[in-house]
Amino acid sequence: MNTFITLRKENEREIPDKFKKYDFRMPEALIRYFFKIYTKNGDKVFDMFAGLGTTLIVAEEMNLIPFGIELREEFCDYIKTILINKNNIIHGDARNLNNYNLPKMDFCITSPPYMHKDDEEFALSSYTTKGTYNKYLQELREIYVKLKTILKPDCYIIIEVANLKRNEITTLAWDIGRAISKVFQFIGEVIIGWEKEESSKENGTYGYGYDHSYCLIFRNT
Repeated sequence: MNTFITLRKENEREIPDKFKKYDFRMPEALIRYFFKIYTKNGDKVFDMFAGLGTTLIVAEEMNLIPFGIELREEFCDYIKTILINKNNIIHGDARNLNNYNLPKMDFCITSPPYMHKDDEEFALSSYTTKGTYNKYLQELREIYVKLKTILKPDCYIIIEVANLKRNEITTLAWDIGRAISKVFQFIGEVIIGWEKEESSKENGTYGYGYDHSYCLIFRNT
C-alpha cells in the first residue's frame, strides 16, 4: 500500500443548506480507497463519529453493512432518509459505546471531532460542554478501549486526522496516534495530499493550515 496518495478535497453528495456550516465530511474517494483495501462484500463496517453519514452511505454503495453512532439527532434523522439499513445509525454518544448491543465489526474508519489544545468547548460533546485537551485525548482513548470489544480479531482501524495550526500548532494527529497505540497495534500512516480548486494560502487545501491529513492505521491484535 502506498504511504502517500493524492485525492480531490471534495464531496460528491449535496447536503441540505442547514448542514453546510457543519460540513467536515471525509471525501467519498478516501473512504472507498480504504474499503477496497481492507473489506470484502458483506463485511460490517463501523463509524462511531458518523457525522452526516458519508462512511455509511459509501459502505452501502459497496455492498458492505454499515453501522454508526452520531451525537447530533438531526444528523441521524438525515442519515436515515438515505440509508437502506436505517436502524444501523444510532443516535447516541460514542463514549457510551458498550450500551448499544452492536455486532462484531470487520473494519472501522472514522474522523473524530477535532480539538485544539487551547479550546474550551469539548469536542466529544459536539462542543456543547467545557473540557480540556488532555480530557479529550483520555476520553477518546477510552472510546477505543470500548471499541476493541466489538471488533473481530486482526481487523483494521483507520483514523483520519490532521495537526492544527493556529497561534501555536496542536499536534492532534500525533497525540491521537500515541493515545490509540496504547489500545491497538500501530501499523503506520498514509499521508493524503489534498487537491482543491479554491483554497486560501493560509488555510490550505485541507484546512487548519495544511494541504494534507493523515490516515493512521491500527490493527486489533
